[in-house]
Amino acid sequence: MSQPPLLPSSAETRKFTRALSKPGTAAELRQSVSEVVRGSVLLAKPKLIEPLDYENVIVQKKTQILNDCLREMLLFPYDDFQTAILRRQGRYVCSTIPANAQQEAQSLFVTECIKTYNSDWHLVNYKYEDYSGEFRQLPNKVAKLDKLPVHVYEVDEEVDKDEDAASLGSQKGGITKHGWLYKGNMNSAISVTMRSFKRRFFHLIQLGDGSYNLNFYKDEKISKEPKGSIFLDSCMGVVQNNKVRRFAFELKMQDKSSYLLAADSEVEMEEWITTLNKILQLNFEAAMQEKRNGDSHEDDEQSKIEGSVSGLDSYLPELAKSTREAEIKLKSESRVKLFYLDPDAQKLDFSSAEPEVKPFEEKFGKRILVKCNDLSFNLQCCVAENEEGPTTNVEPFFVTLSLFDIKYNRKISADFHVDLNHFSVRQMLATTSPSLMNGGRQSSPALQDILHEAAMQYPKQGIFSVTCPHPDIFLVARIEKVLQGSITHGAEPYMKSSDSSKVAQKVLKNAKQACQRLGQYRMPFAWAARTLFKDASGNLDKNARFSALYKQDSNKLSNEDMLKLLADFRKPEKMAKLPVILGNLDITIDSVSSDFPNYVNSSYIPTKQFETCTKMPITFEVEEFVPCIPKHTQPYTIYNHHLYVYPKSLKYDSQKSFAKARNIAICIEFKDSDEEDSQPLKCIYGRPGGPVFTRSAFAAVLHHHQNPEFYDEIKIELPTQLHEKHHLLFTFFHVSCDNSSKGSTKKKDVVETQVGYSWLPLLKDGRVVTSEQHIPVSANLPSGYLGYQELGMGRHYGPEIKWVDGSKPLLRVSTHLVSTVYTQDQHFHNFFQYCQKTESGAQALGSELVKYLKSLHAMEGHVMIAFLPTILNQLFRVLTRATQEEVAVNVTRVIIHVVAQCHEEGLESHLRSYVKYAYKAEPYIASEYKTVHEELTKSMTTILKPSADFLTSNKLLKYSWFFFEVLIKSMAQHLIENSKVKLLRNQRFPASYHHAVETVVNMLMPHITQKFRDNPEASKNANHSLAVFIKRCFTFMDRGFVFKQINNYISCFAPGDPKTLFEYKFEFLRVVCNHEHYIPLNLPMPFGKGRIQRYQDLQLDYSLTDEFCRNHFLVGLLLREVGTALQEFREVRLIAIGVLKNLLIKHSFDDRYASRSHQARIATLYLPLFGLLIENVQRINVRDVSPFPVNPGSTVKEESLTLPAVNPIVTPQKSGSSLDASLHKDLFGAISGIASPYTNSTPNISSVRNADSRGSLISTDSGNSLPERNSEKSNSLDKHQQSGTLGNSVVRCDKLDQSEIKSLLMCFLYILKSMSDDALFTYWNKASTSELMDFFTILEVCLHQFQYMGKRYIARNQEGLGPIVHDRKSQTLPVSRNRTGMMHARLQQLGSLDNSLTFNHSYGHSDADVLHQSLLEANIATEVCLTALDTLSLFTLAFKNQLLADHGHNPLMKKVFDVYLCFLQKHQSETALKNVFTALRSLIYKFPSTFYERRADMCAALCYEVLKCCNSKLSSIRTEASQLLYFLMRNNFDYTGKKSFVRTHLQVIISVSQLIADVVGIGGTRFQQSLSIINNCANSDRLIKHTTFSSDVKDLTKRIRTVLMATAQMKEHENDPEMLVDLQYSLAKSYASTPELRKTWLDSMARIHVKNGDLSEAAMCYVHVTALVAEYLTRKDSSHRNCVPIKRQL
Repeated sequence: MSQPPLLPSSAETRKFTRALSKPGTAAELRQSVSEVVRGSVLLAKPKLIEPLDYENVIVQKKTQILNDCLREMLLFPYDDFQTAILRRQGRYVCSTIPANAQQEAQSLFVTECIKTYNSDWHLVNYKYEDYSGEFRQLPNKVAKLDKLPVHVYEVDEEVDKDEDAASLGSQKGGITKHGWLYKGNMNSAISVTMRSFKRRFFHLIQLGDGSYNLNFYKDEKISKEPKGSIFLDSCMGVVQNNKVRRFAFELKMQDKSSYLLAADSEVEMEEWITTLNKILQLNFEAAMQEKRNGDSHEDDEQSKIEGSVSGLDSYLPELAKSTREAEIKLKSESRVKLFYLDPDAQKLDFSSAEPEVKPFEEKFGKRILVKCNDLSFNLQCCVAENEEGPTTNVEPFFVTLSLFDIKYNRKISADFHVDLNHFSVRQMLATTSPSLMNGGRQSSPALQDILHEAAMQYPKQGIFSVTCPHPDIFLVARIEKVLQGSITHGAEPYMKSSDSSKVAQKVLKNAKQACQRLGQYRMPFAWAARTLFKDASGNLDKNARFSALYKQDSNKLSNEDMLKLLADFRKPEKMAKLPVILGNLDITIDSVSSDFPNYVNSSYIPTKQFETCTKMPITFEVEEFVPCIPKHTQPYTIYNHHLYVYPKSLKYDSQKSFAKARNIAICIEFKDSDEEDSQPLKCIYGRPGGPVFTRSAFAAVLHHHQNPEFYDEIKIELPTQLHEKHHLLFTFFHVSCDNSSKGSTKKKDVVETQVGYSWLPLLKDGRVVTSEQHIPVSANLPSGYLGYQELGMGRHYGPEIKWVDGSKPLLRVSTHLVSTVYTQDQHFHNFFQYCQKTESGAQALGSELVKYLKSLHAMEGHVMIAFLPTILNQLFRVLTRATQEEVAVNVTRVIIHVVAQCHEEGLESHLRSYVKYAYKAEPYIASEYKTVHEELTKSMTTILKPSADFLTSNKLLKYSWFFFEVLIKSMAQHLIENSKVKLLRNQRFPASYHHAVETVVNMLMPHITQKFRDNPEASKNANHSLAVFIKRCFTFMDRGFVFKQINNYISCFAPGDPKTLFEYKFEFLRVVCNHEHYIPLNLPMPFGKGRIQRYQDLQLDYSLTDEFCRNHFLVGLLLREVGTALQEFREVRLIAIGVLKNLLIKHSFDDRYASRSHQARIATLYLPLFGLLIENVQRINVRDVSPFPVNPGSTVKEESLTLPAVNPIVTPQKSGSSLDASLHKDLFGAISGIASPYTNSTPNISSVRNADSRGSLISTDSGNSLPERNSEKSNSLDKHQQSGTLGNSVVRCDKLDQSEIKSLLMCFLYILKSMSDDALFTYWNKASTSELMDFFTILEVCLHQFQYMGKRYIARNQEGLGPIVHDRKSQTLPVSRNRTGMMHARLQQLGSLDNSLTFNHSYGHSDADVLHQSLLEANIATEVCLTALDTLSLFTLAFKNQLLADHGHNPLMKKVFDVYLCFLQKHQSETALKNVFTALRSLIYKFPSTFYERRADMCAALCYEVLKCCNSKLSSIRTEASQLLYFLMRNNFDYTGKKSFVRTHLQVIISVSQLIADVVGIGGTRFQQSLSIINNCANSDRLIKHTTFSSDVKDLTKRIRTVLMATAQMKEHENDPEMLVDLQYSLAKSYASTPELRKTWLDSMARIHVKNGDLSEAAMCYVHVTALVAEYLTRKDSSHRNCVPIKRQL
């Protein structure tokens, strides 16, 4: 059902905006929106039902609620939610924020950052949140299914495996004999010839009931089924007969036929005759004894009286008792929950699971542990004066390690400095007194206790981190030594491999002098590199070694040059040209485990695994320079404030200020003042062996270079608050390397001469300078030098400065800031600066603020992510203080921008962490500022207005979850912090907020219902977020108000919407109905008038009345929506049914409602589902389980071919009338497109049979594409036609899909099983007869749909095998008459199994899968069977009188009996069948007249099915069935006043005759055993010792065996049609006295003739049948006058 095409989109939009531009209240707005949207819809929308005023009802019915024993199902718990503070957990022993940082901080941004890193996490905890998701997320996970009972089914027994026939039949003792004989066919119709004798192995055995059988086989393997049997019960005598053959003897049978057997010798013949006669004598004696018993019964009056007393009333009292007990036990036994077995409950589906949200934490890339072991050169000797001690390097060397990335051409880590010198070599350097660790940060005394300066002096291990690992990352080692002269000169001795002891001594002597004199200066010496990773996933290349040690080239020192050298690293021809220094650098790399001990971070703060006073070395984390791109950025969580300074080069070749300026050293200092005596700050990280922090650092010196390049990195710990005076001061020295005594000795040896100063102020426009700077050098340093300013025209401001080289920018220097409290971003900085100004008193100007807010859209992505919590906190603060709407809206726009950026970078997890842990609503001061939830709601409304910017509104829709989550958290915090939780719900929030929420819902709706085509993601997300928000509102707000919002939502949808809108609507309902207190929201209690009612007098609703939908709002709404969805096309139906079923599964698994009383109370909420199913009963009534998804365009099912013409005495077939009735509808439906083309009840049209079934109903095929493909187009053709041609009152009549039917039936069974008996009685009493009939139809469909088809079937269908061709035998048998046989034939022609049946069809189909699947299906089938039995036993108990009406032959009884019969017609498990037989005994006992009076059809049907069970492969079932059959006879006998059981006797024989035609192997040993059991029952039944009953039973079994013998003979001639029919005819004649049997056999004959194509003979059979019937009717009742002419004709 749908609407005609909407207007073209442009016109539609214009009309829409026109309608919305009118100002007005929410209701008008809603009205105008829905008018525009629905203006063109013909369909009537279901009227909305106003929900009850929940809060008032709870108050009014307080007494009733409190007196209810299940009051916890009616009230929300008090402690539903609370706020909590979670301590922030870091990696460190102490806080990363310096002790005095908070006092020092003055700028708002720094303060806010510190606050962010210091604050704990703020959570809102919902106590029952675990119950607010899908059933899969419930806290008590679904019970393990390995505890499922294993059920035994006959269908799973091996096909060919027969029990040992001999052991089955025989009874120990008795006479036995076996041997080879020749068997001739003896029959009145045929003469026996010599040729027709066949050699067979004969075996004489005694059966369980004492009678004897003569079985014959083709060979001596008597464990197999015999080829045939001769029942000696029916044998009259054994005589010798030598007419045809020597040594022959004849067995004369009761029915005048005889068997001719011949032995190999006379002796053998004599033996056989003697043995057989002995047995006949025994039989005769037993029969005489029985006759005497019968006679004495006639005489004995006393026993007659006893008989009547022990009649039906006292008849087998223990049986009646045991039946009742069994029924009670059946109810109470711990049974499996049906839903545990549901395939959907089994599927693992995490699609609806929310991602786990963790608090912000420091995250690292791939971490690598670098261990520096040794650096040794080939040039070695002992350095000690006395030449005692180890051989070592001749002089000290210093190693610096760092990472270079040649793919992105950058250095990606800070430097890690290592001193690997031997202790004796270190002694060569003049020691500097180490000063303690009081550096830039005021470290707490506690920290000094943990970190001992000595332990940090010589680090050997560093941890590097790499965010984006790839093979082009190198670990580079640069080696330096003490300044001595040029690199070439210094390296020369190390490059020779000749005898080195003299060279070593010489080098040692020079080195000692240099160390004494220039110990603090270094010079570049060598470098080496190695790769780190094998691949991009971060696997370490542990086998790689360091390259050779290459000599440094004084012209290629910079980092840029290093990157160029590394680019050639893998080109051997390039590397071979580089000069090599002979030596070895031993450094190993390894991965870092999570519990790695004893390390400090890059600010030297120890981590928690740190152990004090340990011998273990300290490991240092080395700062990673993470690329500035958002996806690699993490929100900062710790305080870190480092500046890295890189002097790059100095251009001093044209300076004239200094005479000597060649070996230039740069000294770097960090100062906070330019006064003359000001000290540099002690905040520069020291080198190994020196203090931890120093006041100055030197760069490596290049000998005789006037334009030196540098590669040094100086790391500085910056003060928390920077100001204008903070600057870097560079001082240049000329270092005199020459130590010769040529000059006058009077001159003091001057090592260093100052050759200039340069300075770099750290802040520019309030931000730290970080780009590369070119700065001039001055020759002097007057105080106040920072104040110098050029004014142009040669004038300047500030002190006099002598510039070197005319103030050209001679020094190139760059800095790199790694800070979590300062930002580089201009817009960011400006915004915070403006906020600081306005907060400190300067009045905020709206327009000014808006300008800064708008500029925030331009802030850099990575900065935004890094400071995410801080920026969002500030924005929310501004939002609550905004006085103008424009400011609030612009703030919201920025938040939308931030949220969208995070999503686009795939970083929404940061937002989730923010909302859950970091967001904290400001304390609320009513006079000053407002709440976040109210302001945000209002500005969202503005942004969603049709006139607003659609890009922003689309982003808001797409990422709406964030805004709704903030609203929810803000509401929760507001209620708790302002103690509003204790107020009544309707007083918690002001009316203005209620209005704002309503407006936002109404503004969202048109976006959701109209943008789903252009912007599906946005509308889908908005729909889901809205649902989550509304669900959560139930926890905080007036619940009646929330119900109204749901109504507002639902009112925007209509029948016939496109599929997507149905998906949205049901997604919304799914989320809302998953509320943890969904049950209390529905108030499962009586709503009677007048005084408070008890639950017992409940006026239960079994249909969706308006009253029901008002009082139980959510469940009423859901059921109504499901009801209307059932009139839609398939996908919509599936969605709707899925939501309902999953909700019921959740109720069933919810451990809060585990008891029976809880479940019964829940069931009362869903009783209207009965009405819903009965309305759709014809669409559910699908009996054949198709094992493949019913293919919409599949050819017409050829029902008409497989349904045999069944005579009415046989098993009553399922009423075909419904088919015929629906035929007409379906035909026209298929043509007009109303009945959905994928239907399970394709018209049963005989005429279709011969034509190609595709061609004859081609409309079905083409119709398929209508609802399927075009479901998105709002005017899908078939729906348009419906509404056009038939108005909108059409109820669909097409069958539902199998998966839909199964799901609906699961829901039905769950409610049926959960509801109380009272509720069920009430329902049955209210229901009309037709509704009761429908109810049992549904129950019967359950048995069909959930029947167990067997492991082989499941395995075959999982493998998707094609049709299976049967062997010839099955085709020659008479046409299968019973339903199951037909089913099997059908099933074997079918393809693969429907998904809804298989468990995990997406995985491999292993045996384990098949076993699991069959275990599930077996349990489902058994559980469904037991549930149906419970229901039936309750019904037959309560409605005994109605069922007994008309001697138990009323339609209702017929219906109930059909369901009972269905149990036997489907495969049932052993467990189920035992209960079924108990129930049937009870049924026969309660309603004997049904079986023994009037028409015999029910008795006949029962006999047929029970006899079939007597041939079961399971011995327990055979026993049960035999006992039931005996009970039927015995009960019949008693019912007639101990006269006879003619009715049962006759029906049993008829059934056997039919079974012979229908069931393969019915005459076998298993059946014989069952007959023995029946005889034994009769023999051992004390109460009828003195009656003819047992002999009658014996007579019956005799007759049955006769029929079976005759059949065995027929089987031998099954390939000789003439002979077969002859035998059939003689058998039919032998039943002249019983017309029913004769008719049965004539029918069977006719079928054989038809099969052989002998139609005239078949016609003759039918003429005979007609004559029989006519004769019978005229004799029975003279009123059948119209039969006479027929008789005469015949």
